[in-house]
Amino acid sequence: MDKKNTYFVDIDGTIFIYRKFETYESTEAQVIKSTKQFLQQVNDEGHMIILTTARPEYLREHTEYELTKNGIPYHKLIMQIERGPRYLINDMDPNNPGERAICYNLKRDGGI
Repeated sequence: MDKKNTYFVDIDGTIFIYRKFETYESTEAQVIKSTKQFLQQVNDEGHMIILTTARPEYLREHTEYELTKNGIPYHKLIMQIERGPRYLINDMDPNNPGERAICYNLKRDGGI
């Protein structure tokens, strides 16, 4: 069985051009094309996409609308995470060498 990957992807500044919270409902989301293409590719390959955002929970419905309207594939959406650094902590399989947690820091609005 081919093991699939899990991608944790931030929304604002990574999928959509960064906007301030107070402007989400009054401005259109602008998709970063390279990130959308990347997400479509990994989704087509059967990998899991978990979107994360510091957007407040009250913006969930609006966020889901923006993602759907712009054709952004995802499996889960985690709202209202803290705005500080994000840490991914994972174990390593002693029988299968190699790192099991990988991180990429992208320039805001630069895409993948």
